[in-house]
Amino acid sequence: MPSDSATRTFSQQLRHGFRVHREIVSLVVFVIGVFLSILAIGYFTPLNSTPPFPTINSVTDTPNANYNLVFIVVGPIVAIVGAYLVGAYYVARRKFEHLMLTKSKAEFLRNIPELEDLLWDLTPNDEIRYDQKRAELRVRR
Repeated sequence: MPSDSATRTFSQQLRHGFRVHREIVSLVVFVIGVFLSILAIGYFTPLNSTPPFPTINSVTDTPNANYNLVFIVVGPIVAIVGAYLVGAYYVARRKFEHLMLTKSKAEFLRNIPELEDLLWDLTPNDEIRYDQKRAELRVRR
């Protein structure tokens, strides 16, 4: 019998990988956005004469294309998207951990809708923890 990962399409595997490594992906997106913004700032401000920006600017400002113009537009957008992803992940993580600490079945039942909404921003391992907590408190679906 083939494994579950062998029957998935490439897009399903990619989505699963992004979901499993959500924290790392969001941090990488944020860092790339900040890096592109720094490159743009290093070209369009007086920093363009201080090292290492002259070397970098000679590579990014070619006769055929000035990539710094792309960096000034794309960098802040990617940084904002990355900051949102990082913030959403850590806020969801904090709320999830707080809600999972409850020992009361009544309190857990009250928080089930919020917990299930938070699981969209978290990893599959957190879904497993949620299911284990439901089983521990004997909560039916």
